[in-house]
Amino acid sequence: MNRVVRELTALPRDARDTLFLLCVIGLILLPQVNELPWWCSAITAMVLLWRASLAVQARPLPSKWWRIALLALALAGTYATHRTLLGRDAGVTLVVCLLALKTLELRARRDAFVVFFLGFFAMLTNFFYSQSLLTAFTMLLALLGLLTALVNAHMPVGRPPLMQAARMAGWMALAGAPVMLALFLLFPRFAPLWGTPGDAMAGRTGLSNTMRVGTIAELALDGSIAARIKFDDNRAPPQSQLYFRGPVLAQFDGREWTALPTWARSGQSVSNLRTRGEPVRYEVTLEASQRPWLLTLDAAPRAPEVPGYEVTGTPDLQWFVNRPIMDLVRYRAESHPQFQSGPIVRTGGRLQPYLVLPPGSNPRTAALAAQMRADPALAGADANAFVQAALQRLRTGGYTYTLEPGVYGNETADEFWFDRKEGFCEHIASAFVVLMRHLQIPARIVTGYQGGELNNVDNYWVVRQSDAHAWAEVWQEGAGWVRVDPTGSVAPGRIGQFQRLTPQPGLLAGAIGIMSPTLVQNLRAAWEAVNNGWNQWVLNYTQSRQLDLLKTLGFNAPSLEDLGYVLLYLLVAASLAGAGWTLWERSRHDPWLRLLGRARARLAKAGLPLPETAPPRQMAQAADARFGPAAQAVRDWLLKLEAQRYAPAASGPSASLAALRAEFRRLPWPSAPPRA
Repeated sequence: MNRVVRELTALPRDARDTLFLLCVIGLILLPQVNELPWWCSAITAMVLLWRASLAVQARPLPSKWWRIALLALALAGTYATHRTLLGRDAGVTLVVCLLALKTLELRARRDAFVVFFLGFFAMLTNFFYSQSLLTAFTMLLALLGLLTALVNAHMPVGRPPLMQAARMAGWMALAGAPVMLALFLLFPRFAPLWGTPGDAMAGRTGLSNTMRVGTIAELALDGSIAARIKFDDNRAPPQSQLYFRGPVLAQFDGREWTALPTWARSGQSVSNLRTRGEPVRYEVTLEASQRPWLLTLDAAPRAPEVPGYEVTGTPDLQWFVNRPIMDLVRYRAESHPQFQSGPIVRTGGRLQPYLVLPPGSNPRTAALAAQMRADPALAGADANAFVQAALQRLRTGGYTYTLEPGVYGNETADEFWFDRKEGFCEHIASAFVVLMRHLQIPARIVTGYQGGELNNVDNYWVVRQSDAHAWAEVWQEGAGWVRVDPTGSVAPGRIGQFQRLTPQPGLLAGAIGIMSPTLVQNLRAAWEAVNNGWNQWVLNYTQSRQLDLLKTLGFNAPSLEDLGYVLLYLLVAASLAGAGWTLWERSRHDPWLRLLGRARARLAKAGLPLPETAPPRQMAQAADARFGPAAQAVRDWLLKLEAQRYAPAASGPSASLAALRAEFRRLPWPSAPPRA
């Protein structure tokens, strides 16, 4: 290790500076590796390593034909991957390739400046894919690295240490921080101009408007955050009532559930929501999902307040926005955990879609339904009695809750009820709804999230993808749609006690868990609280929050015009402060040199130009030779100025700089023509 450090220290300055710049470029591009095509990452890494090898070995750069060939390869690869050279993903791929290829012609300072500016642009492209706190911190380090390289490039003489350039770059960043903060706080946000729309399929979601039996079990292994909930006054309902509603599924083909098409729901009345008790008010911070639906706590009678979106509702209590959610969204909502919805009388054919099953599917489940109807204990029973009988069968029939029930065939309900007797929530809910429909009881599946985890650091409830859940709703005469969660009968701990099925921890996590069972959980809670603060105060700093800021500054009804005026005043104040700083800096320059410069200017005005490097004694001799006795006072003053600098102890108080400055104003400067 020491040998490597010595060898790097002994490199020529050009090689050292090149290696530093290549490391900074690598830091800029590292967060994008998962987003770039594999061939782009491979070519970029190869080119950067190649350029580093050339710098260390002091070998000549490759010819232009190499660069042309690599550029053609990058263009062909970009088009083959993205089917276009335009757009976000294709553009980022090309920028990364061009940045790497530009290092192969890094000869002059001009080439270095092009690399610097391409590097700044490549930094911005990281935020197209992630605006997390970790990405921002990494790009801050990259920014300081690029500024260091830029400052170092303006030091052409000698071999200045990189730490010196880094200190100067740090001071430059600190000096610009107030301006950046003012622009962040006050520059108007205009959607969609302020944000950058993502590509069509770039999003990531946990829930879908379809549910193939077995898909939600995959989400149980995903610990990423789906949403954060902040309840007003920290008055959260019991965990067992935390059902966050997502897509409602009613069509079944034997293996997959899908939502009813719009035309099938158009004849239904509105939700006919009937609520009881006090409402729960809360704020949701929803992660980007690439889907148009909003998560609300069951059940929200009014549309959530989502800035910048149009919100519409459906009869099955879902809330949608007018476009997919591509970025972090924050909205307020109000829900009633105690509610009933839907029609209470079975009239017409409005409930018929919730009875349909594929012909001939799951015959053993159909036989089970017939057996239940023939049971004397259930003779003349209503829907609730059949529901309780099915739940009792789940509790006592040896059914298990597991993440790995195996691959189900086409008769999923039959396999669950009679063969496997194990499954995750979607297996249980699907089999339950199929049984209800065979009993001629309208039923449907609701997907969403159940439960959550309170982060004691910031008092936000964290809903993860692993909280994804599927439950049933059964229609009952006189009550309407009633929630039934059959998973609670198989695994009571899943509902409300945060007992989730999780995979076995890795070696490191297991070792840490043995030493301190709560350490990992506490660290994760602290990190997520920090990330949440970043989301709330940076990523979610919207136009409405800008106007709220103006209200705190005393504006009664702030507008965008007021925002512009405040920003303009701040920029003018910053400019005046910069001018004042410049004047102050000038005043800090050597006052002795400034006084000598004034004397030189007066002699030049009298017809005696002198070089700026002339010392006072040389200037006195030149004035005496040029003007004779007329310059006697000036000559004596210049000699006293010299003594004040080089022999202050012998010059006495009368030759202090202040006294010399006062004497300068009284000097009789020569104006006579020079002697022949």
